[in-house]
Amino acid sequence: MIVLGIDPGYAIVGVGVVEYKNSRFSLVSYGAITTDAGVPFNRRLEIIYDELTEIIEKYKPDAMSVEKLFYNSNAKTVIDVSQARGVIMLAARKTHTPVFEYTPLQVKQSVVGYGRAEKKQVQDMTKRILKLNEIPKPDDAADALAMAICHAHSGSSILDPVRPIKLRKGI
Repeated sequence: MIVLGIDPGYAIVGVGVVEYKNSRFSLVSYGAITTDAGVPFNRRLEIIYDELTEIIEKYKPDAMSVEKLFYNSNAKTVIDVSQARGVIMLAARKTHTPVFEYTPLQVKQSVVGYGRAEKKQVQDMTKRILKLNEIPKPDDAADALAMAICHAHSGSSILDPVRPIKLRKGI
């Protein structure tokens, strides 16, 4: 299974592609889609959409794992990231890529085994799981790889063929 992890943003979109086969991970690619602050916002969204579509078409992932948004204190930032996340979801939809969403807590739990892990712990475990010499840069790419790992750990059963469930009589 090829999983594309996405850490949404509008200045930097973290991207990480991993293969999960026979309970083993291998790194396919990682990086970031970046847009400059001086570029009109609509154009920034278009760049994210176009570049992400190219990535999806190149790697043909079986699933896309995207971080669920949470509201901190800056409403403008959350609105702008939501718009970027919208074009990310549209790119997945237009390329027929299934999308799965995970909270930061779920990612930490899946990658580190502890839902309150620090960012550095998640990055270090991502490095170890993928057998890398160093933590991927930028941080957004490391976060995207953690998203992909999370889906492979918790979502692989979702992609398995549906098995019939035997129900007890009367249920």
